[in-house]
Amino acid sequence: MKKWNWREGQRPYRRRGGGGGQRHGWYRGNRQRSTQEEQWFGHDDAGPSYRAPQRRYENKSTSSSSSSSSSSSSETSTTAPELPGFYFDPEKNRYFRLLPGHNNCNPLTREQIQEKEREKERNKMLAEDEKPRKKAPRKGLNTSLLLQRRHLGLLPENSYCRLVHELKVSGMRRHKLEIQSTDNSNPNTDNFRLIVGDSACERVFTVNDVSHGGCKYGIMNFSSSSRGSLSVEMCDNLYFTNRKVNSICWASVNYPDSHVLLCLVGAADTPGCVSLLPASLFSNSNPEQPGMLCSFKISSAWSCAWCLNPQFDKTFSTGLSRRVIVKDAETGRTQTYSAGSDVLAQQFALRVPVLFNGCRSGEIFSIDLRQRGRRDQSRKTSRFHQESAITSVHVLQDENYLLAADMLGQIKLWDVRVTKPVQEYKGHYNEHAYLPIHVNEPEGLLLAVGQDCYTRLWSLKDGHLLRTIPSPHPAANDLIPSVVFSSKLGGCRGLPGLLMAVKHDLYYFPYNTDYQDGGEQPASTY
Repeated sequence: MKKWNWREGQRPYRRRGGGGGQRHGWYRGNRQRSTQEEQWFGHDDAGPSYRAPQRRYENKSTSSSSSSSSSSSSETSTTAPELPGFYFDPEKNRYFRLLPGHNNCNPLTREQIQEKEREKERNKMLAEDEKPRKKAPRKGLNTSLLLQRRHLGLLPENSYCRLVHELKVSGMRRHKLEIQSTDNSNPNTDNFRLIVGDSACERVFTVNDVSHGGCKYGIMNFSSSSRGSLSVEMCDNLYFTNRKVNSICWASVNYPDSHVLLCLVGAADTPGCVSLLPASLFSNSNPEQPGMLCSFKISSAWSCAWCLNPQFDKTFSTGLSRRVIVKDAETGRTQTYSAGSDVLAQQFALRVPVLFNGCRSGEIFSIDLRQRGRRDQSRKTSRFHQESAITSVHVLQDENYLLAADMLGQIKLWDVRVTKPVQEYKGHYNEHAYLPIHVNEPEGLLLAVGQDCYTRLWSLKDGHLLRTIPSPHPAANDLIPSVVFSSKLGGCRGLPGLLMAVKHDLYYFPYNTDYQDGGEQPASTY
């Protein structure tokens, strides 16, 4: 008697006759195998496909009921085994061959499949965001429960305000804003690249990519009406440059946010520079003098920051390759500090003149401007590291704490005194992009736009992810949204909410769920 033949998966055919019988058995086995192959192999527009056999996933036990067999087949059909070089489509119940090249007819690659799945998930989230009632940011959190706990004295005032803001954030809905211009020119057709709001969020500095190369920049003015609508007007003076804008910050030279500081990267025949432009330069209707206009020959600047401390109120810094330059805008006095790698992010503290720097190597170090006449390494008052290149740093109002984001998608809250992270905000996605973070401390919120084009909001206190907002346009590396969040968009009597610029469109996410475009309120409010 022959042993079990594991290749055929069945008992070998026992020969009863001569050689002809053995030949007949061999032929019959091949015929069964060929019918099975006909069941597996097929053809499709995307290439050869393979139908998953249902027999492999059926329950072979004859004693089980029909309901259990149907449930087992449905479970196994969704967990089809992964075959190298093939993709299983659960809707068609088929395997499709992945074509690695791009010269084939109707190629099907793993990247295309992943992009299709991401786009499907984005459209699903957009449909969810259009619903009036959304999921609460925390389990069991609702308005009536907060009011009840507040009236009973079980909830402190600061915690109550923070949780109310979390509920408002979860209920925001998207509204498209129409950008008006004083000269009634054609609507904006250039993609937004960056928007940065001033301290009062009355003005937003914009950078747009131009189709023929380079970029243009200007200022948008925001105002809120008594009816509760937000209007946007683009200033009539726009400036074009063939250089790339690396970093932007508002500067207070004559009065708060009187100027804009830009880092421009040099082009082929044009060297890079750092420009200090008065905000009044972008409007012809402004009767004020343009003010101080400066351009400093500082090439290859990655980042910039303006100091608001009274001791150094006319001082700005730029981060370059392996060095930091601190310059007085009025006297031109310059101090240079060495760094271990490129300085990609900077911010000054407010109460003390200390500059925090984030490097490509992942190092974060601070420089105290009051210490002079000492070596560069000794001027670094504190040093700590993250695992990847730092893309953004933000000093909190309690200046013992610093937020830092890197190119691994990690956002950490550091205690500068002990140089240790005390909180981590998970969910951010970044691989190689230069992406900022945004903090609104009065409302206890942290915002960041990931390389996957999703805008995420966390609770600054405990790191809880409150909401994920998909982009209105398909995700792409050159279409990453730029956002501004404020509780007073449009000035001291402005409206709270999120401002998002993506492609050539501008969107507003208000707290008010009854917000109507153009200020048209429901009839019940009158």
